[in-house]
Amino acid sequence: MGIIGDLFGAGKMFLPQVIKSARVMKKAVAWLTPFMEKEKRESALLNGTDPDQPKWNGVVLMATVKGDVHDIGKNIVGVVLGCNNYKVIDMGVMVPAEKILEKALEEKVDVIGLSGLITPSLDEMVYVAEKMKASGMTLPLMIGGATTSKRHTAVRLAKKYDFGVIHVLDASRSCTVVSALLSKEKQNYLADIQEEYTEIRDEYYATLVDKKWKTLDQAQAKKPQMDWSKVPPKPQFIGNLCIKDHPIDEIMQYIDWTPFFQVYQLRGKYPNRDYPAIFKDSRVGEEAQKLFDEAKEMLAWIVKEGVTKCTGVVGIHPANSVGDDIEVYTNEDRDTVKCKFYGLRQQLDVNEATYMCQSDFIAPKGVAPDYISAFACTGGIGCHEQRMKFEETGDIDKAILLEAVADRLAEAFAELIHLKIRKTLWAYAPDENLSLEDMLKVKYQGIRPAPGYPSQPDHREKEQMWDLLDINRLTDNKLELTDSYMMMPSASVSALVFAHPHSKYFSVGQVNIDQVKAYSARRGEGGVEGTERWLGSTVLGYEKK
Repeated sequence: MGIIGDLFGAGKMFLPQVIKSARVMKKAVAWLTPFMEKEKRESALLNGTDPDQPKWNGVVLMATVKGDVHDIGKNIVGVVLGCNNYKVIDMGVMVPAEKILEKALEEKVDVIGLSGLITPSLDEMVYVAEKMKASGMTLPLMIGGATTSKRHTAVRLAKKYDFGVIHVLDASRSCTVVSALLSKEKQNYLADIQEEYTEIRDEYYATLVDKKWKTLDQAQAKKPQMDWSKVPPKPQFIGNLCIKDHPIDEIMQYIDWTPFFQVYQLRGKYPNRDYPAIFKDSRVGEEAQKLFDEAKEMLAWIVKEGVTKCTGVVGIHPANSVGDDIEVYTNEDRDTVKCKFYGLRQQLDVNEATYMCQSDFIAPKGVAPDYISAFACTGGIGCHEQRMKFEETGDIDKAILLEAVADRLAEAFAELIHLKIRKTLWAYAPDENLSLEDMLKVKYQGIRPAPGYPSQPDHREKEQMWDLLDINRLTDNKLELTDSYMMMPSASVSALVFAHPHSKYFSVGQVNIDQVKAYSARRGEGGVEGTERWLGSTVLGYEKK
């Protein structure tokens, strides 16, 4: 395994091969352990040493922080570190800071690694760093996950803890970082990191000086002017519809495999007409083909054995915009508001002609009757239970593959549901005839932004969606929200659907304090503290005190 770790670090071995090797190692070690233990104890008795003292290169504690449920990347990092003879203590997901620190002290670990996907996880990592400092800890802290970045680590985390905070880009870098942190050159390595992060911070603060924001009133005055004569037609279906145990055979036709290969750090696109397919790539092609064949085999097994289920809820309801928010009504009379979706508007002054908010794509109240659709779906019912079975038998490669495939099923199910909304349920594009490639390139009419992402970065918006769609009841609590508004199972997707032909994807970017105050007031909150937490420092255009 040491040779395998070296080859992977040198770019001469691919991640899928490493994961398979780790499975073989685990199974071999499990079989050999009784014999090895007997031999070790006999040797220890002869030499007068401690037979229970393992010879690890180091001990690493890893956890997905409180409020977050995504861990496939963390699991891969754990495998890679294990292949390099590091003992990995994986605490799982949604782990509070206090538990992380308590476990680190109990196990006498050498390094702590934190993982997270959603924006609030970034601030939770800051909290963990603060608690580590307050507790007098001196362990290095590694940071990783989809929303993390070197800049965030430098600006928000490195200042909070004095004994090393390092951003790890992906699994291939994890061993290099841990090795450096446990080497004799640790202090020189941390000094280099500190120097680099200081430069990043200085550059970041210099850009803040140059940034300007429109006032909220100014940004609202520059909202895009929509042609409301093109309001989409009245939907064929109004209300909520639960789609239970949808046939996976149909969902499979809408899988985008490119992100699947990215999970395994095989860079390339599939499908792709503009460049040779990933399978023809001179470097990764052969391994990508093997991985793809294994994924297809797992899909066939999932269908045959009914291992996972795909379930979703879709709804279409009368709606109109009121300022930056969207009112959703109980009926066509539009006199009773069932719920509101709250909007955030672009505010950073970059000389744009328009400053957008999601509400701009719904007809204003009193101008024209309009509608909004929403859906949530999962491809992961039963995935967790099967993953545990794989891990019990040492089949860690299959456990990771199952998670990666379940994620693809959830995204493909979302693609299929959106298609059915456009062509039949709402039928605002009944004659659409797009290939999967064109659908993935967003050539369809309208948009389907997800709460918690660039056009509305507040994950709390999912709560209104869950209530509106009556998801808990309709799915028998098979598709739930955690206290931090993460979807369970983790292989799940939710979105709002806007039908207007001029609606388009955009990023809110950073907002300023006047909008945060207005947004908090509209949500009925007493102050801005809760809003600041949920928007996170990457969205706030001012330095939090």
